[in-house]
Amino acid sequence: MALAFASTRSPEQKISFKEAVFRGLAPDGGLYHPDAVPDLRELFQTFSPDTGFIEIAGNTLQALLPSEFSTEEARAICQRAFPFSPILRKMDEDLSILELFHGPSCAFKDFGASFLAAVMDSILAGKDQRAVILTATSGDTGSAVARAFYGSSNIDVVILYPSGRVSPLQEKQLTTLGGNISALEVKGSFDDCQRMVKDAFVDRELIDRILLSSANSINLGRLLPQSFYYIWAAAQVSQDERPLLFCVPSGNFGNLTAGVLAWSWGLEVERFIAATNANDVVPEYLESGVFTPRPSVQTYSNAMDVGDPSNFERLLAIFGGDWEEMSAVITGDTVTDQETLRTIAEVEKKSGVFLCPHTAVGYLASRRFLEAYQGSGKPQIISLGTAAPGKFTEIVEEASGKKPPLPEQLAGVMELEKKSVMMENSLGALKEFLLGRFG
Repeated sequence: MALAFASTRSPEQKISFKEAVFRGLAPDGGLYHPDAVPDLRELFQTFSPDTGFIEIAGNTLQALLPSEFSTEEARAICQRAFPFSPILRKMDEDLSILELFHGPSCAFKDFGASFLAAVMDSILAGKDQRAVILTATSGDTGSAVARAFYGSSNIDVVILYPSGRVSPLQEKQLTTLGGNISALEVKGSFDDCQRMVKDAFVDRELIDRILLSSANSINLGRLLPQSFYYIWAAAQVSQDERPLLFCVPSGNFGNLTAGVLAWSWGLEVERFIAATNANDVVPEYLESGVFTPRPSVQTYSNAMDVGDPSNFERLLAIFGGDWEEMSAVITGDTVTDQETLRTIAEVEKKSGVFLCPHTAVGYLASRRFLEAYQGSGKPQIISLGTAAPGKFTEIVEEASGKKPPLPEQLAGVMELEKKSVMMENSLGALKEFLLGRFG
């Protein structure tokens, strides 16, 4: 039976993956979510440490959506999307870091953004139609989306980011391209940016006049490909018979949701650790069963400064709203700014490896889990490395006393001219800009 997708709020209204990619958010404000749980265990068992990332991605995509992509189409999309690959760095016998920052913007969001761009361009090719991508960013999403879609002949991109709340390098990455990329500097927090985007997707005048879509993790086309690197990483350690855990630095919870989806399809994962900074509404829920969103607070791991994570709605859908089932699979942990700085310093001193502040949050949560583990044999943990440390030079240098190397992809970006539009944090201001530019 073909996999379809429905809103988390109206499960009876089902659409295809390709339709969901362009709609982004469902008309009722819900998130598109698979209407069934495919069993991919047999496929996963064919993967080994020697299986390439593109092969795993293409085969998984085709197995999930056989009615929408042939084997050849799935492979072609993945080859176009992923001229880069994850790297698994072993820190010791029990802990590895899954480095996801070797793409064009040096952050894990390159995987989802590049895949989404490849899929959208493939669908729009030969059609007399133009789409507008509308996305909010707390840092890395914006630069990944900007780079992935830059120069597209079919797609314009509008990025909303909170003024003064992204790193200088992140801001330069998303504001200096120009062309089909527009950057809106919002007077407010990431939660304000995210609310404006969500409100735009349910505004009847906007969706009637503009083909709007999103590149946030609310978009299935960005979420599904993030599952591919969990599957690849599990294949890399498949010869180790110990239980496998993933630790995920978490903000809007799209990255964790992608991993949990892979688990639901049959990936052998014992548990996930959701590691947050002071914005800990999900760890709080996992402890108490009560979800209390609140305004985000600013931290060193700024891409995780989210007080009302969108993808929590999808996590609830996966577990049928059952708190006990979710907390049996996901453990929460909270890491302070001072602990983040100390972790960056200690890891660099011990191993010479620099960590970005987000990766440091996951690394410390992994260490604490291993130290507290009471089972018969320690598990192996793969902690996700979400961004190149060179994107956060100021924080890493403050912590370690040393400047991390700047990735080649980012060399010279600080000298480029910033091009952004300052905006109030209201739907009215965003709507005026969109209709004036594209309507």
